[in-house]
Amino acid sequence: MPEIRVLIVDDDPLVRSALAHFVARDPEIDVIGQADNGLDAIEFLSHDLPDVVMMDVQMPEMNGIEATAAISERWPEVRILAVTTLDGSDTVLPMLSAGASGYLLKDSTAESIVTGVREVFNGQSSLSPRIASLLVKHVRTTEPAAGAADALEPLTEREADVLDRLSQGMSNAEIAQSLIVSEGTVKAHLGRIMVKWHVRDRVQILVTAAHAGLVDFR
Repeated sequence: MPEIRVLIVDDDPLVRSALAHFVARDPEIDVIGQADNGLDAIEFLSHDLPDVVMMDVQMPEMNGIEATAAISERWPEVRILAVTTLDGSDTVLPMLSAGASGYLLKDSTAESIVTGVREVFNGQSSLSPRIASLLVKHVRTTEPAAGAADALEPLTEREADVLDRLSQGMSNAEIAQSLIVSEGTVKAHLGRIMVKWHVRDRVQILVTAAHAGLVDFR
């Protein structure tokens, strides 16, 4: 019985068909609809809510960045996974900042795309290796926004420890081992950071921390 309901948004019908074929092979994923631009996606969501939206970036009428921002504001429970050919900082960073929980390139394997859908559905993040590297490079070369750190609710010492290890690319299990705590404790700390900063997942924590100059990627 499918448990992950997916909407595919892309202006190329062949790409939509290919993505639908890839993910629907998983017995727990059900493609409940397709849309060819952001406006159509929002219209679809006003009648039927998917769990995950697979969103292209460059589309007519309303692009993926605009649609992601609108969906994240109106339906924050819906997870968005960008699936696109665009890998520049002018699209990756705005897409993640708009609320996408993951960013995969269309040259990813079918297995990687299915895994990405599952990861964002489970509240995790999913980034293609090139996209993760781009995010790190951007943070290293961009000056923090003035006053951005002061605008964020302060973290406790242990929350800051968790954030530091998250910025090093550690998984929850690795963070738990490093801090000698349970994985559940790590998840609880991450949850409190999300509440304090009004973000939804690990990617958004890192994007927010990076803009404020609170993390040092290495």
